[in-house]
Amino acid sequence: MKRRFVFALLAALLVAPSAQAAENWAYRLAAILSGTFRGSTPGNELTLDTQSFTTDPNHPYDLFVRVFGKYQDDNVRIQGVMRFEVAGKDVLVTYVPHFDPSTTVSSPDADRFTDSEAAAACTVNFKQRGDGFVGETLGSSCNTAIRGARSKWTVEVEPGSLRLRDVASGETLRFKKTTK
Repeated sequence: MKRRFVFALLAALLVAPSAQAAENWAYRLAAILSGTFRGSTPGNELTLDTQSFTTDPNHPYDLFVRVFGKYQDDNVRIQGVMRFEVAGKDVLVTYVPHFDPSTTVSSPDADRFTDSEAAAACTVNFKQRGDGFVGETLGSSCNTAIRGARSKWTVEVEPGSLRLRDVASGETLRFKKTTK
């Protein structure tokens, strides 16, 4: 009996750190993406603003995201929710758009989505790299959620910066973090 207890305790101790580390990856990625980022490449006058948005205790790291401003000659305004989930050693981030521009983080229905919003969801699988993360969209699957995302994009996230690059054309959008 005593032997089984010791074995169970050792097994729990060996499993717990890896589960906790995986959970911290989602927290770490969400923490890096939290705050305000401003476009820093020519023609990129966009602001990306994220705020903590926890409506489900099973997803404590969700963020409400808004992107607004100008990119080249286009006015841009999108908003939605980023959900962070651990998948082994990776972090899956699913962006679900809100097509209604009046939806904000404080809207009573900010955590509810229409069928078309839910169907437009875009998922990126992030892998830890250095002190940040790198992921890639699945190509045109994100086009409805994020206007202009017609091809594969790589997303590189590091403390203080964010870089999106169109794999086919090499077009790059860089952002610098301005606030936490």
